[in-house]
Amino acid sequence: MTSKPVSLLCLPPTGTIRDALEVIEKGAEGICLLVDAEQRLLSTVTDGDIRRALLKGASMADCVEPFGKRRFTSVSANASRAEVIDLMQARHLHQIPILDDQGRLKGLHLVREILGSQPRPNWAVIMAGGKGTRLGELTKATPKPMLKVAGRPILERLVLHLVGCGIRRIFISTNYLASVIEDHFGDGTNFGCRIEYLRETTDQPLGTGGSLSLLPERPEHPIFVCNGDLVTQVDVSSLFEFHQDGGYLATIGVRSYAHEIPFGCLEVNEGCVTSIVEKPTVSQLINAGIYILSPEIIDRVPRQFFPITELFDEAVRKSDRIGAFEIVDEWIDVGQREQLKQARGGAQ
Repeated sequence: MTSKPVSLLCLPPTGTIRDALEVIEKGAEGICLLVDAEQRLLSTVTDGDIRRALLKGASMADCVEPFGKRRFTSVSANASRAEVIDLMQARHLHQIPILDDQGRLKGLHLVREILGSQPRPNWAVIMAGGKGTRLGELTKATPKPMLKVAGRPILERLVLHLVGCGIRRIFISTNYLASVIEDHFGDGTNFGCRIEYLRETTDQPLGTGGSLSLLPERPEHPIFVCNGDLVTQVDVSSLFEFHQDGGYLATIGVRSYAHEIPFGCLEVNEGCVTSIVEKPTVSQLINAGIYILSPEIIDRVPRQFFPITELFDEAVRKSDRIGAFEIVDEWIDVGQREQLKQARGGAQ
């Protein structure tokens, strides 16, 4: 949403074309919003609308209201970022007003703001080469990362989230049904970033770690790496800050996982029961499939089948600093039908 007061972009419907141009010029957002005394949005006017009006013979002193768009696209304040991006892409919009249930203007989404205005120097690598065999027929013709959640492929949700966090260069590791992924994303232009592909071959899969050896050059900064089947809103900036502040060679995103044991559990000392706990819940930190890797540790990756966990095992044996960042934001690993159902809000 624009950081400027939205009132700077507003004009009463009695305003002239000249008034609207002044609002557009001062507001520097390419739009003027016509509102009534109750701040209800009546229509929108862009510089293109004014240009077309002048070409048709309108004068600068004419009332601007007849040339505005009464049938405009708007969203409520609780619309998700993904929903707003969908509308912008589908309708080729750069601005979308935010209205309350009475039609009153509450804000304005801007394409440059919602896609992230401060580019980061860091790259991202998304691992999307797996077959997803545990999902059966669902992945027969569709790679698992391209399964849809709320109408959008999981992988696209990841890409847009990373772009919104300022990452502009993204590598996608592909293998199984790679053409489906590459045809969808192309070079990334339509998604606000540059997308390149780390192409494994079907006869020599490289695993979650080995595909990093396909990077065309050594990164200058730590990179974000994640599995391509995650539905997550992980705080990427905080993850990078944690990595840098801790001086870690690698940081593993972890998630608290609780499991209820469906039996009474006993503690026994020399044959004597010392305590009984009925159906206890055991909590562990699990690997969330999200990582920050410094360039130095990427140098250790061989060009062969290599699970990324082996990279961390080796680093721990060498007493390298490996961080653990707990992810408290939305996170679902879509590996099985039940998790996919959860990500889809209960729908199959």
